[in-house]
Amino acid sequence: MTAAATFEQVADNIARIRQTVPPTVRIVAVTKKLPSAAIRAAYNAGLRDFGESQVQEALTKQRELQDLADITWHMIGHLQTNKAKQVLEHFHWIHAVDSLRLAQKLNQLAADRGQLLQCCLQVKMVPDPPKYGFELEELWSALPHLDDCHHLSWAGLMTIPPLHTPAPETEGIFCQARALADQINRAGFAHLNLQQLSMGMSSDYPYAIAAGATMIRLGTILFGPRPS
Repeated sequence: MTAAATFEQVADNIARIRQTVPPTVRIVAVTKKLPSAAIRAAYNAGLRDFGESQVQEALTKQRELQDLADITWHMIGHLQTNKAKQVLEHFHWIHAVDSLRLAQKLNQLAADRGQLLQCCLQVKMVPDPPKYGFELEELWSALPHLDDCHHLSWAGLMTIPPLHTPAPETEGIFCQARALADQINRAGFAHLNLQQLSMGMSSDYPYAIAAGATMIRLGTILFGPRPS
C-alpha cells in the first residue's frame, strides 16, 4: 500500500467513525508509535486532539508538527514524576493522574509556572493489578488532598476495563465510572468538578458512549494495526 493510499484510508476511517460518534464526544486519536505523517493525515481529515504516552516520542513529533498550531496534545499513558515538568510544558491534558504523589508533584510544578492544568483521575473501577490507577477506597481517601491541588483543574475521570472483559460487563464498568463522577460531584469538594469521562477505545467505544463518555481514545480503528 502506498503512503498516499494509507493516508486516504485514515481519512476514510475517520469519516466513517464520525458518523457513529455524537458531536458532543471528543475523539482523541492515539498516535503512539506512529509517525508524524500519520498525525498530519488525521489532522487534514479534521481531527485536532492527539494522544501520546511516551514523552520523548511525543516531543519529537511536536517539533515536526509545529506548523499545526491548533493541535491539542493529550498525555494518555502512565506518567513518571521525573517527566512531569516536560509534560506540563508540552501537553494540554493529562488523562492518567493515577496517584496522589503524582498529583501533588504536578500541582507544585504548575504553581511554579502560574499554570492551570487540565487533568483526569485514572480510576480502576474493578481490581486490575497490571494497570495503574486509583483503587476506589484509595481515591475516596485521596479526594480531600486532591481538592487542595488548586493548580490542577480536575476535569473528569479516566478508566480502562481489564483486558478481555465481556461486552456487557464493559458497559457496566463505564456506567460505574459515570456514577462515581456524579457521586464525587455531589460530595461538596470545592475544586472537583468532574464533567469529563475519558473512556472507550477502538474495541469498546460504543459501550463507553452509551454510558456517557465525553472523550474516546481511538487508535487502531483509525490507523490500522500499530507497529510493534
